[in-house]
Parts: sequence; structure tokens; C-alpha cells
Amino acid sequence: MELVKRVLAGERLALARLLTQVENDTPAGQAALDELFPFAGKAHLVGITGAPGTGKSSLVNQIAQLFRQPQAGMQPCKVAIVAVDPSSPFTGGALLGDRVRMRDLAGDPGIFIRSMAARGALGGLARSTAGVVQVLDAAGFDLILIETVGAGQNEVDIVRLAHTTIVVEAPGMGDDIQAIKAGLLEIADILVINKADRPGVENTTRALKTMFELGRPGRVMTGKHILQENETALISGEEEHSGWLPPILTSIATQGEGAGNIVQAIRQHGKYLKLSGEWGMRERGRLQNELEDRLQTALVARWRSRLPDEAFQSSLADVLERKISPLQAVAILLNFDVNYEEKN
Repeated sequence: MELVKRVLAGERLALARLLTQVENDTPAGQAALDELFPFAGKAHLVGITGAPGTGKSSLVNQIAQLFRQPQAGMQPCKVAIVAVDPSSPFTGGALLGDRVRMRDLAGDPGIFIRSMAARGALGGLARSTAGVVQVLDAAGFDLILIETVGAGQNEVDIVRLAHTTIVVEAPGMGDDIQAIKAGLLEIADILVINKADRPGVENTTRALKTMFELGRPGRVMTGKHILQENETALISGEEEHSGWLPPILTSIATQGEGAGNIVQAIRQHGKYLKLSGEWGMRERGRLQNELEDRLQTALVARWRSRLPDEAFQSSLADVLERKISPLQAVAILLNFDVNYEEKN
């Protein structure tokens, strides 16, 4: 496919067009994913999630800028940002608020931003996010930042896609309780308390540390010293056996404070994943999850295509009249499909 060749050659316009095809799940987009799959699997996928108003977009802006700066003995990373925006209940389109907050990144050829509409999908991600990420990975981006919608309750799907998951909280918003409800603390590889210039940041840090330790006794620390401890363990090789120590870091994204520590933690976690072998485990889990999702979608579509609509509508009517339960309706429809196949 010509569009795939242009994407591999680094053409940004071709990349944007192909991402649209993938997002709309067109036959051309599906064929492109097949062609690009062998070229993917190299990028570090970093998910950024948390409740609305915690400053995720501003934080992503700062992180991307720092990864674009050259480091000692390292070239600047090529960074892609996938920002999953809430969908308009009227048009179904994305509100694109992230574009407004990431104006500082405009014009940098080493950064590519893609905003996506959630389109009603739960879990904080759009259904086509994995495909979009695969294209960006194959296109040669070293780091892909995936910012979720910010629903605050159903965003744990990001852990099935990302290698590193950052959970962003803010003081004074009751987000510590929200995090318990959503299970966000359990999925955090790095926890960031943004807007640290607000009153109550010490109480928030203390509360989150206490709650974090309930699930990981003695394995959570705050501030720069945890970064130093992780770095020492990585250099000595001890971290490969002791496991990752999730840091709780503070930042003020609008002023650029604390972003350097977050970038250091991301680099450390990526190094840990590769040294410990967990990178391969997470990659296997990510691909298994995608395979199961696609298989489920394909099987349901195939089953519906064989099932006469009147059979489905009849069962639905019985459910509406409370004659049968949804579970009984499923059993009837599946049995109908079996009998239909035997007769034909």
C-alpha cells in the first residue's frame, strides 16, 4: 500500500491520513495495520490517567518537551501523543481541549499529536486507540504518551495498553477516594500529585502514600530519594529481583516544576521493565488483550450476520415483557444459531 510506504518514509501528512483510516476502522485501515505490524513493538508506551481537572494535558506538554531535549550520550526522543478526548453528546466528535493546552509543542517536527474522540467507549480509551498506537510505533516514534479521557471511574484499561502507567492526582479534589473507587492506585507505576502549589498537598501526599501501602506494604516512597534508590538498584542489578518501587512525585505542570523527576522515573521504569524481563510480559499481555478483543468483536459480528433479525427482535420483546431474563435470551439465541447451522 502506497500510504504505508509513505508513513514508513516519515511523511506526516500520510501518517495523519492513515490514522484517520485506522480510527474509522475502514478496510484500508485494517490492511495497513497488517502491513505495519512487523515494524511495531519498539516504542515505550506511557499512559497518563486520572480524574478530570488534575492537569494531565499540561503535564503531558511538559513531559514531551523534556524528552525532546538531548541528554548526555542520547539523542532527543521522537514523541507521539495520543489524547483521547471526551465525545460531544450531540456530534460524537472530540472536544479537542488537549490541542489548546499543548500549543507549546506546535512546530516541532519530532512531535506528533493525535486527538481522538472516545466515541462512548468506557475505560478512558477509544476502541481504535491500540491501532493508532501501533501505527505511531511503526512510524518510528520512540515514546508514545497516551492520555485518557479523564472519566475518573473507568480508566483502568490503560494498563492493558501501556508499558508504564502514570496516575495523576491533585490536592483538594477528593481524588484519593476516587482513586480507590476506580482502582487507579493499583495500576500506577508512577503516581504524580500535580498542582502542588495548592493548599493541602502534604495531606494528599500522606493520604495517598498510606492508601498505596495498603496494597504494597513498605514498597512506596515519596520525593527524589526514591528516584535515587531506584537508580542505584538499577545500576547494581538489584532492582531486577526486588521489584519496582512506585514513586509518589509532586509537580506544578503550568510552571514546569517537577516534570524532570517524572521524566527520570519514566526512563527508570522503562529500564527496569527490560532488565527484569517484565517488558516482554507486558507486551505479551497487551497483544493477548488486543487479540481477544478483536476475536470477540469478529465472533459477535459473524454470529449476528447469521442470525435472522426477527429471532433477535423476538427474544428482545420477551425480555422487555419480562417473560425471560437477558441470560435466558442469550441461551435461546445461541441455541437458535446452533440449530440453524445444523439445518444448513
